[in-house]
Amino acid sequence: QVQLVESGGGLVQPGGSLRLSCAASGIIFSLYSMAWYRQAPGSQRELVAIVGSDYSTRFQDSVKGRFTISRDNNKHTMYLQMNSLQPEDTAVYFCYAQSDLQLEKEYWGQGTQVTVSL
Repeated sequence: QVQLVESGGGLVQPGGSLRLSCAASGIIFSLYSMAWYRQAPGSQRELVAIVGSDYSTRFQDSVKGRFTISRDNNKHTMYLQMNSLQPEDTAVYFCYAQSDLQLEKEYWGQGTQVTVSL
């Protein structure tokens, strides 16, 4: 059974930082590309950042220079370091995994809430 479990969300003031984690089980983690998506109330889910199985990374323009994505294949865990958070970063953040070998194998976590407010 595949599980993606996010943690690290919470309430933070503008300018603050949070680190999200996504712990994966039930997959060969090193063969999966991993990503963070987010969804704000009334908005569509959007891609935030991707880290490939080759450790390559890509970011949404609005988070470049503020967010860092990484992975630890030994721990089967992906991270999103979020700095200089702004109210517009408020959303539910979802972990996503997709097999590099079988693209139809894709999985979502349950999401973790990030709220940026005074």
